[in-house]
Amino acid sequence: MARVQFDHVYKRFNKTEVVHDISLDIQDKEFLVLVGPSGCGKSTCLRMVAGLEEPTEGDIYIGDRIVNGVDPKDRDIAMVFQNYALYPHMTVFDNMAFGLKLRHFPKADIKKRVEDTAATLGLENLLKRKPKELSGGQRQRVALGRAIVREAQVFLMDEPLSNLDAKLRVETRANIIKLHQNIQKTVIYVTHDQVEAMTMGDRIAVLNGGIIQQLGAPQELYDHPANLFVAGFIGSPSMNFVPNAKVVSESNSATIILEGLGRIRVPQLYVERAKAAAGKNLTFGVRPTHLEDANIIGKDGIEQSSIDAAVDVVENLGNELQVYLTAGGHNMIATLDPRSRVSSGDKVRLYVDSDQIHLFDTDSGEAIF
Repeated sequence: MARVQFDHVYKRFNKTEVVHDISLDIQDKEFLVLVGPSGCGKSTCLRMVAGLEEPTEGDIYIGDRIVNGVDPKDRDIAMVFQNYALYPHMTVFDNMAFGLKLRHFPKADIKKRVEDTAATLGLENLLKRKPKELSGGQRQRVALGRAIVREAQVFLMDEPLSNLDAKLRVETRANIIKLHQNIQKTVIYVTHDQVEAMTMGDRIAVLNGGIIQQLGAPQELYDHPANLFVAGFIGSPSMNFVPNAKVVSESNSATIILEGLGRIRVPQLYVERAKAAAGKNLTFGVRPTHLEDANIIGKDGIEQSSIDAAVDVVENLGNELQVYLTAGGHNMIATLDPRSRVSSGDKVRLYVDSDQIHLFDTDSGEAIF
């Protein structure tokens, strides 16, 4: 079993606390992503699992064993670094075999493991080359291969794609997902890129200020963010926020009033929550993909959930338009169907998919729905 647990873990460097009371249970064979902005504590968490840092307080388990104080080499983990950390004077074969040689594996066993792993990663024709003769994507695959041949129980990956160009990031992302499906090991993956987190993780832990803000499946975090931070961090482009929202209660319904923008119907499922929040300092949220050009969709009752906006910039991505807008003095983004013929300087009415709206308590940051 390669279950990894954090039990009320703190980490301080002098008087600076970078990890605050983290309790986390990572299941055997799970692909868990730690995501958050720079300085949020995610790499420190990974380094504590690896044994490169020790917790100030709390315990870390790998399997049923507390590994506080256990040397990294005795933890049965393999780590993939951001900068590849390959030996420039060694061939690909020797880089991948290095850890096994240190552990005095038989030569025949080393040869088989390296060749099998190289075949899995498409490196079989590169084993005699040195790192300087490889592309960035090939070097990253070598770094992955060096970890895989160890056959460790837990794989730790610290922003392994950050040095790759956009095309290679997508390809290598897919390779890592397939790799996890094949090797069936526990993976803890650190990134600041929420697209990587959404596409790769079985679950995502969103960190900020050394605290886990939310833990859950990618779609859960996207559809039901726990607070303003998660709502703004998960999703690309980011969620649109409108402050100073007001809730108006009716007998069996509720409406959100957005000053200078309009009125938005509250979904029936959330009417009672909205009514309970009336009178609080509220922030309204809607994702760019949940705004639509009212001129091309023809939905009934559109005047009940629409806003008027001025178009500032249009980015045509072929399959969609990223439209930057000003509405009621607020900057917003809408992801529109390419059939929408909006241009810079136009006025546009946007339908708000009211089944997909969000409301937050501005003071606490917590989601109301």
